[in-house]
Amino acid sequence: MFKRVLIANRGEIAVRVIRACRELEIETVAIFSDADRAALHVREADFAVPVGPPPATDSYLRIDRIIEAARRTGAEAIHPGYGFFSENAGFARAVAEAGLVFIGPPPGAIEKMGDKVEARKLMTAAGVPVVPGSPDVLETEAQVRAVAAEIGFPIMLKAAAGGGGKGMREVHRGEELASALRAVIGEAKSSFGSSRFYVEKYLNRPRHIEVQVLADTQGHTVHLFERECSIQRRHQKVVEESPSPFVTPAMRQAMGAVAVRAAKAVGYVSAGTIEFLADADRNFYFLEMNTRIQVEHAITELVTGVDLVKEQIRIAAGAPLPFKQADLTQRGAAVECRIYAEDPENGFAPAPGKIATLRFPDGPGVRVDTGVYQGAEVPIHYDPMIAKLATWGRDRGEAIDRMRRALDEFVIAGELRTNLDLHRWLMRHPQFLGGEYDNNFLEKEYRPPTEESLEGERLAAILMAAAAAYKNHSAPTGVKIMALQPPASAWKIAARLDLLRR
Repeated sequence: MFKRVLIANRGEIAVRVIRACRELEIETVAIFSDADRAALHVREADFAVPVGPPPATDSYLRIDRIIEAARRTGAEAIHPGYGFFSENAGFARAVAEAGLVFIGPPPGAIEKMGDKVEARKLMTAAGVPVVPGSPDVLETEAQVRAVAAEIGFPIMLKAAAGGGGKGMREVHRGEELASALRAVIGEAKSSFGSSRFYVEKYLNRPRHIEVQVLADTQGHTVHLFERECSIQRRHQKVVEESPSPFVTPAMRQAMGAVAVRAAKAVGYVSAGTIEFLADADRNFYFLEMNTRIQVEHAITELVTGVDLVKEQIRIAAGAPLPFKQADLTQRGAAVECRIYAEDPENGFAPAPGKIATLRFPDGPGVRVDTGVYQGAEVPIHYDPMIAKLATWGRDRGEAIDRMRRALDEFVIAGELRTNLDLHRWLMRHPQFLGGEYDNNFLEKEYRPPTEESLEGERLAAILMAAAAAYKNHSAPTGVKIMALQPPASAWKIAARLDLLRR
């Protein structure tokens, strides 16, 4: 086992890796930009090395500085977390060339699955079902129209090197095609440095379902069942749950077998995720493979009891998987909400800032993964995630009940805005409670509060403030004052006070 590991990342995933290393009695090295000098992952690590100014291109994306930090501190391995260099074959090779161990898959597997078009070809050859679409990259609008004529509208334009919900556009009619194509090409160039794109059929009421896999260096590969990830905004996940309320036992078994086949087809090692799209008839198709630990790995850990990050580290150190497929079961259910510093009322625009007040929920079945603390700043330079809130229950109903309770306990205030109220709304929505949702659920169902409803909240906040002021006045002798106790939870109180401030 390694004695010291460098984490080439920041935020909650860096803290998560530090905790796994601590349980394995491995020392940790954090890297940080100038904006993250006081960040939680820096405080938690055994050693910390500055790597540059706030822009990620000048710090977290400087291979030379990361390798040098590992050498200076005597780290033997580098864990990339997710994002940044986690799916970069060049970085994985640079780590190996420096005599260090990359805690992740081989560079060849990253390359094969990083190009979405090549991955589709590889999966087709391996007998894995793929979404109908263009067999290769396209270059012109005429080629796109030819494919659309064959498979029919609606279609999805996708960047070949895409990921994270970027470089994608739905096209429902021919007259929408030209502008959508320009947008995809422009976004692909700016985000991925490549304008290559392809076309897929847009499925009827699609659901995004993924399967977690683990593979060791001895050739053993297992799946750890599915996660439902269909609650999305702008093609980015917001809420995940496991098991999926949509997947039947037969479908689960089939998807797991296909996921293992897909991983073996690329010689995969480490933790990875095979992502599928499923249509309303429960036909499922390969979408892509994420060659890293996923943001939503916590819910798989809750329902299987397997620590995926520790298994990643053990696999990188050459250890075999300590279990076989038959040893793995799903126990209970888990739900995860991604808490972001963003404004759902303003198109989910990032809304970072300093955290003045922070109280995380606690109690039975509650897990919080975070990279912040009270008084910390959510910087403008990076992903605005504050925390991942996950709950476990004996069944889906109990997991959701606990999530509602946990969201009501979650208090955060300061210069930033959050999506907490969106999650509170969602956990009470009849369609979500019934498991009857798809990838377009938020777009169809969520409506930001109107000015009329906000005015009502302002009035309620004023009344609450008046009641509090009245309670604090001393009463005349012999007079007992009954304090007004508003029938509101902590989050409503915090939200109403925020409305008063605005």
